[in-house]
Amino acid sequence: MSQLLQQAQQMQEQLMAAQQDLTESEVTGTSGGGLVRATMTGGGELTAMQIDPSVVDPQDVETLSDLVVAAVRDAQAEVQRLASEQLGSVGGGVEGLLGGAGGLQDLFGGSPEVVESSAEPDDESGEHGSSPGQQG
Repeated sequence: MSQLLQQAQQMQEQLMAAQQDLTESEVTGTSGGGLVRATMTGGGELTAMQIDPSVVDPQDVETLSDLVVAAVRDAQAEVQRLASEQLGSVGGGVEGLLGGAGGLQDLFGGSPEVVESSAEPDDESGEHGSSPGQQG
């Protein structure tokens, strides 16, 4: 039992270190073939935006806006990829601790139960819930 707890503590330390590394990392997303570049930290903070002067057309602000949004989205996707890469290696250890031979599941007896709930419709139409703007 103490060895299992020690492994859990080590994995927690590894996870914290990986999260710190991720936060300190920077990624760059691009759009328009590199004409617009968004730099973001691994924590999701936008730190820089570079726009090639050739895409700045006062008569076509919409295209520039689209390029900026696309570059930011690309940077966000890179943050997600980096997070999966850095934190995924620690996650494999968690799976082994929880489900592998001698893991917590064996210790406490079997696999966890999945409890399903049945939601009742909110109204007579049979729809579940409503979100703002869908009322009519």
